[in-house]
Amino acid sequence: MKSASDSNTPDCVGALIRDAAGRVYIHRRSANRRLFPGAWDIVGGHVEEGETTHEALAREITEETGWELSRIGAEISDWQWEHEGVARREVDYLVEVSGNLALPSLEVDKHDAYAWVSLDTVNIMMDGRTDGDHRLRDIVIKALRWSV
Repeated sequence: MKSASDSNTPDCVGALIRDAAGRVYIHRRSANRRLFPGAWDIVGGHVEEGETTHEALAREITEETGWELSRIGAEISDWQWEHEGVARREVDYLVEVSGNLALPSLEVDKHDAYAWVSLDTVNIMMDGRTDGDHRLRDIVIKALRWSV
């Protein structure tokens, strides 16, 4: 794996976590968040200096859910997004985790709700999106359709 000082390392990573029923885990960003307040999101965040992609995924999963990364599977997306004039490259992976999937431990003051979405319910991801950007929802759809 490459470190964050390597130009090929993404700025951000995302974890697409599926349960035994094939649904994908999402959580809602708290209304007080500076970046995308009240929007539904996948687990993930910035890769810190000197951190590998694997380390960043493991850290973000534990911080945001209390679960532990077991395995990194398929790369689902490699994309760029921009907020307030700052472009970020994000790579999202289908991952397996260990822990009680029925009881995530949400980060206090960062997330206020969670859901397991299927193709029938994935449009909840557009709730709270003031910019109308559907790319993250489409990434979740790709993960829902991905064959293991």
